[in-house]
Amino acid sequence: MLPLIALVAGMLLGYYVIPHPLPLGYAKYLSVAFLAVLDSIFGAIKSGMEDKFNSAIFLSGFAANAILGGLLTFVGDWLGVDLYLAAVITFGVRIFQNLAAIRRDLLQKPQPDNTRAQ
Repeated sequence: MLPLIALVAGMLLGYYVIPHPLPLGYAKYLSVAFLAVLDSIFGAIKSGMEDKFNSAIFLSGFAANAILGGLLTFVGDWLGVDLYLAAVITFGVRIFQNLAAIRRDLLQKPQPDNTRAQ
C-alpha cells in the first residue's frame, strides 16, 4: 500500500508544485518511464500480498525497467523506428497481469462468516 501512496503523492507533487511543461520530444520517454513505475509498483504490491516482497529486487527491477525502456526509446529515435512501443506493450501486459493477480488474491481471501448462531 505504501508504494501506491507514494505514487499518488509523487504525481500530485509533480502536478501542483512543478507545473513545468515538458517538451513534446520527451513524451515517449515519459510514457515509458510512467509505465515502468506502474509495473514496478503493481509487482511490489503483488509480491507483498504473497509475502515475497524484497526491496532489493524491487529497486533493481525498477532501475532495470527504466533504463531498458529509456534505451529502447533512445535507440528507436536514433534509428527512426518506434521501438518504445515494445516497452509500452511489455509493461502494459505485465501491469494487467499483476493487477489480475492482485484482484484474484483479494477476491479469494476468506470472507468473515456473518451468520448468527441460533
